[in-house]
Amino acid sequence: MRLYFYWIAVVVFVLDYVTKKIIATQLEIGEQISIIGNFFLITSHRNRGAAFGILQDQRVFFIIITTVVLTGIIWYIQAMRKSSKPWLLTGLGLVLGGALGNFIDRIRFGEVVDFLQFNFGSYSFPIFNVADSGIVVGVILILIDTLLTARDEKKTVNNGEDKDSNKHEQQPV
Repeated sequence: MRLYFYWIAVVVFVLDYVTKKIIATQLEIGEQISIIGNFFLITSHRNRGAAFGILQDQRVFFIIITTVVLTGIIWYIQAMRKSSKPWLLTGLGLVLGGALGNFIDRIRFGEVVDFLQFNFGSYSFPIFNVADSGIVVGVILILIDTLLTARDEKKTVNNGEDKDSNKHEQQPV
């Protein structure tokens, strides 16, 4: 069970791959299917950039950056795998699976298949995919782990200071 974070990455990657394949083969680009009125739509879209469509047509840049990021994530997972930090390792697994899913799309097609669209009144949130969701949820879990670790370290430091100050106060004169 120690390698569950790699299984999480595999699940995210496979789910992302299958959903993108369905969208790419069953819908024309721009075609929409309403799931919940105008609030949630499946919309076939291609993104040649990064989040929110920034840095369009920078394929080589994304491949280089993603290679570095994937290498760093795998290295960090290996370094932290015995730490018993489920928030961190689950988050890293989600980010790894999502990054790998979008990476494969960029290498194969030069673009990423996006299809999840949410509208909030007249505002349309940028269309995204399962890989993007894995990355975002993973980063949130990593941030939660960071906050929990900082809180625990602060408690440890404060408890240590209290003990030290008690020692000084209780010494006989």
